[in-house]
Amino acid sequence: MPGAALAAWTPSADVSETDESYHVQIELPGVSRQDVDVEVSGPELAVSGEIEERESKGVLRRTTRRTGRFEYRMRLPSEVNTEGVKASMSDGVLSIDVPKAETTKLRHIEITEAGESGGR
Repeated sequence: MPGAALAAWTPSADVSETDESYHVQIELPGVSRQDVDVEVSGPELAVSGEIEERESKGVLRRTTRRTGRFEYRMRLPSEVNTEGVKASMSDGVLSIDVPKAETTKLRHIEITEAGESGGR
């Protein structure tokens, strides 16, 4: 299929959310951290890179491993603190923590008795 090798594929990912941040885990087995680019622009997270085709000896009978350019993009549902984003890689899993902006964090409001504050 001509041109198929040029298309980027999307790696598997899990996204979770806490009151303070978004946590993204992306499966990238066999990829070194130097071959991955992580960018945050406003509410968009973009992860890209390339997995080189492995050199094999003998006749390759079957392959299901992905190679070539990959790209994972995600639009985060609220404003984030781009300065506080952290990424780490361990055992083929890229973990990215994206803190929420202070204005979007959940704030608990304590309810007081009407007599305590002096008003009704």
